Amino acid sequence: MPRILVIEDEAAIRRVLVKILSEENKTYEVEEAEDGLAGVDMIKKEDYDLVLCDIKMPKMDGVEVLELTKKLKPEIPVVMISGHGDLDTAVNTMRLGAFDYISKPPDLNRLLNTVRNALDRKELVVENKLLKKKVSKNYEMVGDSPAIEQIKDMIEKVAPTDARVLITGPNGTGKELVAHWLHEKSERSVGPMIEVNCAAIPSELIESELFGHVKGAFTSAAKDRAGKFEAANGGTIFLDEIGDMSLSAQAKVLRALQENKIQRVGSDKDIKVDVRVVAATNKNLSKEIEEGKFREDLYHRLAVILIKVPALNERRDDIPILINFFADKIAQEQGTSKKSFSAKAIDLLKAYDWT
Repeated sequence: MPRILVIEDEAAIRRVLVKILSEENKTYEVEEAEDGLAGVDMIKKEDYDLVLCDIKMPKMDGVEVLELTKKLKPEIPVVMISGHGDLDTAVNTMRLGAFDYISKPPDLNRLLNTVRNALDRKELVVENKLLKKKVSKNYEMVGDSPAIEQIKDMIEKVAPTDARVLITGPNGTGKELVAHWLHEKSERSVGPMIEVNCAAIPSELIESELFGHVKGAFTSAAKDRAGKFEAANGGTIFLDEIGDMSLSAQAKVLRALQENKIQRVGSDKDIKVDVRVVAATNKNLSKEIEEGKFREDLYHRLAVILIKVPALNERRDDIPILINFFADKIAQEQGTSKKSFSAKAIDLLKAYDWT
């Protein structure tokens, strides 16, 4: 049940906002504060999914509320409410981390669309934070073979930059792991990392998933919805199995890379995005380009840095280390004693064909 806090010193406007939101969606739990000090006190004590905050208020203005909220609970989206003379300040609050702003008197459609989009973004940010807590445990780079050491060195050099990276290699080699470490070791690690498995999404839905859509764009588009590119703003988007993406979606991704802008499906409005793109594939994209299945211009945009993750057959020296790592992990997860492997068993595993 989404919890929304309305901070507004004008009682009439505050009541209108609370009434509109409560009637729009019965699951919204809407609370109110009559000034900035009271609002900040509530934010300290309670967890909210969205804050709507007036800019000009006594005791503490909206800019101070925004700055304190971003320090206390940075994951909460804050939508500013601006009066006629506050437009410049409202725009400036976007640079300070506000999700968006609405004007007084509030336009009903804009208000509700902004609230829905902010709540969608909050949900994605929370999911991303939970994912980050698991990253260090679930995405360890295991091995000390020359091939793995080379990848580790590459990550250390490339991660701090904003260069796009294309990761190639067979299934199961750890391409996702490399993508996570590129994000975690970058300055964008404070922002979201959004994953999209291009192979798992039907071709007719991939564009909506990536770029979002507006209400009525297609039969099931009952409301405006932000896409993954918007959700990844300020962070990294990982396009896994990009070789499976449709040509029309490829064209839109290319535009996003060239212009740092996207358009939601069904809209001609440009939305600026600031994302680092990391992509991965198990396909031979050179062959896909020759067969007309993948855009050559997109390939060159993506493969600024190319990282090839070797198959296990190419790094057999890591097998004893991997055995030890997974034996430890399974024992911890299941609460059992660690299994040991004889030298003969390890030799058999090293000799096995892992293709």
